Amino acid sequence: MNRKPAILILVENLPVPLDRRVWQESCALRDAGYEVVVICPKMRGYNTAYECLDGIHIYRHWISDEAGGLVGFIGEYASALLGEIRLAWKAWRRHRFEIVHLCNPPDLLFLVAWPFKWIFGARVIYDVHDVWPEFFEAKFGRRGPFYWAIRLGERLTYACADIVLATNRSVQETALTRGNKLPWEVFVVRTAPKIPTGSVSADPGLRKGRKYLVGYVGVMGNADGVIHLLEAANHLVHVRGRRDIQFLLMGTGPEHAPLMRRRDELGLQDYVDLPGRVSNEFLFAALQTIDVGVACDPANTYNHHCTMNKTLEYMAFGKPQVMFDVREGRFSAGDAAVYVGENSSEKLGDAVAALLDDPALRERMGAVARERIQNELRWERSVEQLLAAYERALAS
Repeated sequence: MNRKPAILILVENLPVPLDRRVWQESCALRDAGYEVVVICPKMRGYNTAYECLDGIHIYRHWISDEAGGLVGFIGEYASALLGEIRLAWKAWRRHRFEIVHLCNPPDLLFLVAWPFKWIFGARVIYDVHDVWPEFFEAKFGRRGPFYWAIRLGERLTYACADIVLATNRSVQETALTRGNKLPWEVFVVRTAPKIPTGSVSADPGLRKGRKYLVGYVGVMGNADGVIHLLEAANHLVHVRGRRDIQFLLMGTGPEHAPLMRRRDELGLQDYVDLPGRVSNEFLFAALQTIDVGVACDPANTYNHHCTMNKTLEYMAFGKPQVMFDVREGRFSAGDAAVYVGENSSEKLGDAVAALLDDPALRERMGAVARERIQNELRWERSVEQLLAAYERALAS
């Protein structure tokens, strides 16, 4: 295979290889012959400043605590930006990359990429994981000057980018309209899990002796709606008297500690486990064990644009799920999910209970989930689009 150019991938909100999308993209690009360099934060147990993992160079920088409020939000991104700029120049001296691949949020990474674009002619690929203005509005519940500053950052990132990678059709439409990109400059590269599910065994001990296990995996921030699932568990256990359901909520984030306190206030210690960040082995065993997965991201302008990793991970393991009725979630899951039409914790809980009580429906939905992942949403299709986007960037 002819050796292709070096590329620099910038990601701020998760470390690599924990960020599954970025890691899968990195591995696919490495396999295609590119030299892959990644800059990401030190966090969540990944604190080594530099390592070469599976042939991929990973540089990590210090970052302040994850944003829990506006001040934390600004501090997190400012510290990340300084670390990214420093490491980008270090990576340039060592690797002489020809493409800079920006993974948002935030839409500030154009500040890192622009000198390499204008001085050295590097091509820029903008990988839109989240529509950041909608994310900000969902997180803080308002617009105002900071919202419009973020809209400006988004616009400047689109202007800097030669090629855009969109996670789904909603993000693609945003790139074409708000980003003013041309159709041949935007490639849909869906996130899809690449997990050897057939080799994973269930762990009955996670049920804690109860008949059913309900699972959640993902970030625990105030935009992710995990509080809705916790309140749904309270509704099922203390209002409906369901003592046969155990809940396992995996993941961490700025809301993890408040959720722990709220769980204890509700007297749900025996029914809700919140283990925080877990290993892949624990996660995969849990996904193999659960009866129903929950995607509790509330319906709003931000979440309508998002393809949630958790939704696809439940599907990869052939698990039915319950979610609020968000547009891209419905596109991904199709008939493999039950949709709750309003952001109601009680209705979310009732939908979970109804699905648990219908084993035939769960089996049919699980079969649909596996079929969609294996055919329509498989990662190999996304790799084709990813490599085509890179070829277009190099040719432009």
